[in-house]
Amino acid sequence: MNIIQIVPMMEVGGVETGTLEISRELVKLGHRVIVVSGGGRLVKELESGGVRHITLPVYKKSLFTIIAMIRQLRDIIEKEDVHIVHARSRVPAIIGFFATRGTEADFITTAHGYYSSHLFSRVMGWGKYVIVPSSVIGRYMIENFDVPRERIRFIPRGVDLERFRFNPIDPSRQKSEYKIGIIGRITPIKGHAFFLQSVARVVKLFPMVRIWIVGDPPKDKPEYKERLLSLANQLRIQNIVEFLGTRYDMPKIMSDLDIVVFPSLGQEAFGRVIVEAGASGVPIVATRIGGAIDIIEHEKTGLLVEPNNIMQMMEAILRLLQDREFAKGLALEARKRIEKEYTLTKMVEATLKVYEEARRKRILVIKIGAIGDVILAIPSLRVIRNNFPEAYITVLSGMASRAILKRCPYIDEIIPYDRRYRHRGIKGLLKIAGTVRRKGFDISLDFQNNKTSHIIAWLGCVPKRYGYSNRRLGFLLNNKLRYVKMNLGPVEEQFKILRKAGINTIGMSKSLELWPSKEDFLYVDDFLKDEWISESQKLVGINIGASWQTKRWPLKYFARLIDMLSSKDIRTVITGSEEEIGLGEELIDMTNSRVINAIGETTILQLAALIKRCKVFITSDSAPMHIASAMGVDFIALFGPTDPKRHFEPTNKGTVIYKDVRCGPCYKSDCKKMICMKKITVDEVFKIVMEKISS
Repeated sequence: MNIIQIVPMMEVGGVETGTLEISRELVKLGHRVIVVSGGGRLVKELESGGVRHITLPVYKKSLFTIIAMIRQLRDIIEKEDVHIVHARSRVPAIIGFFATRGTEADFITTAHGYYSSHLFSRVMGWGKYVIVPSSVIGRYMIENFDVPRERIRFIPRGVDLERFRFNPIDPSRQKSEYKIGIIGRITPIKGHAFFLQSVARVVKLFPMVRIWIVGDPPKDKPEYKERLLSLANQLRIQNIVEFLGTRYDMPKIMSDLDIVVFPSLGQEAFGRVIVEAGASGVPIVATRIGGAIDIIEHEKTGLLVEPNNIMQMMEAILRLLQDREFAKGLALEARKRIEKEYTLTKMVEATLKVYEEARRKRILVIKIGAIGDVILAIPSLRVIRNNFPEAYITVLSGMASRAILKRCPYIDEIIPYDRRYRHRGIKGLLKIAGTVRRKGFDISLDFQNNKTSHIIAWLGCVPKRYGYSNRRLGFLLNNKLRYVKMNLGPVEEQFKILRKAGINTIGMSKSLELWPSKEDFLYVDDFLKDEWISESQKLVGINIGASWQTKRWPLKYFARLIDMLSSKDIRTVITGSEEEIGLGEELIDMTNSRVINAIGETTILQLAALIKRCKVFITSDSAPMHIASAMGVDFIALFGPTDPKRHFEPTNKGTVIYKDVRCGPCYKSDCKKMICMKKITVDEVFKIVMEKISS
């Protein structure tokens, strides 16, 4: 795998050291790693470990520099055939995110801290996966940056056990001096002042101590160190406090310490010092805050005290100094836990697993239209799954049609689009687009092809957006087809989009499918039993409704057909939506037969189970036509104002009746004459029904 790690600088620090360690380990495992940064002291160590370094000013916050860096990084990604771009800071993340757009590389972030929740920081949640070093950071990213829980990956930092060797405490050994260390950048949040005030009380009861302060203040804040020097003088402990500055020999430092204190006052993301001390056999005292809570089990692997509680800190340090057997027990248990959960090997393995997971394609299929249209998309879903067996496939579907896909074996997830309420208007559109963006899709396949679907994919930041450009904001698609009327059939029209996306459709079946449950069939059985229908009874289904009034066959035609079927001892069940209950009652009044009325009595999948019980099903150009096809039932489709070449998917189970009239197909939802439907005679429909029943 070819991987880019991008950080602001490669100076000494937790983020930079982690980048160094994981990069070298990845190279050992046979991966190619490039670190992009502004340079720094750790570059030589990177290169000595076989890691390539490219120096770029990816730390600069200038807009012009960021734009230039996006271009340069994209060139590197394409030239080096990079698979993963892993960003560990905000400016590098902005550069990495936009540089990967339109490439084959996947973008990953690691959230190393508590970023302020302004727009500039939100990019840390835009990774396909967001790695967090502790549970508290994971919760923070979910609650403050709206990162979906399923995109969070918890990977604690690991320590190299070859470098930090275990040096157990010898309680029987009496020492003339005990060294207590605090390690980290000198800033107020690290709690140095709180620590020194506690130590000032410790030395009154246990004077044989020396304090090492390892680390420097930020270059622009040298006064932080001066304040600590002044405080040490005030507390009269200046003779036992030594400032060691930034050190590069942390294993040696740890081997010389008797206690490590981690007195942070703020929500630290993790606490690298804690695991390094645990690996080295140095007992630790830490404040009960941030990532320390994840690592330390109080009184088993270390001691936890409340932040800024000077007396608690003093008592904890004294306990470790005075009871060396207890201190040894903590160190032994800490080392066991480090070996189990916090090794560099485990961190590398977990990170590689995330990289491999990121290479798994995330595909969004957009079909937010009518129920029948969603059923027609099922062959395409099957083809996508066959081409990408490991992909994560999601369908953005309308509220009514999501039930159809609930049991679909070809998809992993449904995103419901509620255009009437939750996602209504511009605000709702932005909301659903935000949901899509947070899911981190690689590809969108737009089978809806309207303004709304184009906007959702574009605002959702899907890198590769496929669909037809129908003069409806088609420019928002970056991989588009020009729509040409060729009467290819509804599934073939979708297959053209798949082929544009490089998905193989050759030899793929266009048959429709549905998946009613056992409970759906049991419901139908009970319903028909109440109507005194036996298993051997011949049953014909009739869907009397349609989305347009012009698609409906006249009720009097249905009534005559029902009576003709009844004369042949064939029972009829009528179906339709709740809105068509009145039509059903009107039809029943027009017949002399005992009609089974299922209008408004079934869900979509219960209707599928009911149609499966029918010997023949009669319907207009509507969703039940596709349901009958999906259930493998003989059916007759009555077409009028719409063109069967565009809306009917050919099957040996289906027969189309369509009259070629001068005014059709007109695609009008209102018509006084309805010549096209009235030309379909009852006798010809009856004849086809009887042929299908007897075949």
